[in-house]
Amino acid sequence: MSKARREIPIPVLPIIETHFHLDMLKAFSREEIVGKTELHNIQKMITISTNPGNLDEVISITEKFPQIYCTQGLHPHEGKEWNDEVKAHVIRNLKNTAKNKKIVAVGEIGLDFYYSKSPRDEQLKAFEEQLQIAVDFNLPVVIHSRDADEDTIAVLKNFSTTLKRKGVIHSFTSGLELAKFTLDEGFYLGFNGIITFKNAENVRDALRITPLEKFLLETDSPFLTPDPYRGVENAPYYLPFIAEKIAEVKGVTLDEVLIHAYKNSIALFNFT
Repeated sequence: MSKARREIPIPVLPIIETHFHLDMLKAFSREEIVGKTELHNIQKMITISTNPGNLDEVISITEKFPQIYCTQGLHPHEGKEWNDEVKAHVIRNLKNTAKNKKIVAVGEIGLDFYYSKSPRDEQLKAFEEQLQIAVDFNLPVVIHSRDADEDTIAVLKNFSTTLKRKGVIHSFTSGLELAKFTLDEGFYLGFNGIITFKNAENVRDALRITPLEKFLLETDSPFLTPDPYRGVENAPYYLPFIAEKIAEVKGVTLDEVLIHAYKNSIALFNFT
């Protein structure tokens, strides 16, 4: 066990965590998580909004921690909660970006027909209206797509020319058709601990066709802890394991992975 659970590597090159949920992490205090993350040279992090209840909370987190940024949006599971009041709330928060440059994207938005926790029509409505908000505010999007490849493609085709900043298909687990379409459209693909799972060859296949200029590192913590730490709560400081696996799959050095991941994150989210 001691061999399997080797210590978390501390990379020389900096890392950006592009997708995690600090408000959902429970194993340690926020201060402890951020402190431990910094020790592993993770210099910036994006904590993701998912529901009406944490739209303001993620912003307050960014105000407490200088290295943390956030998004605004509703997860497809929450599609049934999307209404005029919530829409106005998101827009109001985004209008404050002149004062708060910590909001770097609209997300986590998209479609999830695997769990279908919200009706499909309500998911589609929320997805399309939030994409339009991203267009209006010239922000990139963070997209969740599960068992919804065809509909995700169909919706994104409608925004092909207006969504200038594009975005990322996070936690990519979809088919190669969606991978090729979104890459051709200028999107990035986000890869996390799933890339280390034995039964995730489909994800590794998607990674193989993803140019080094078009991938992002993420954990989606507290979910999807990478090997060799599966079974414990995930956190941003496990990112080095994900980077190592990406280097192995792509047949490149770890330094190449870290250099491209950092550049890609800066290019997409335009941190200030």
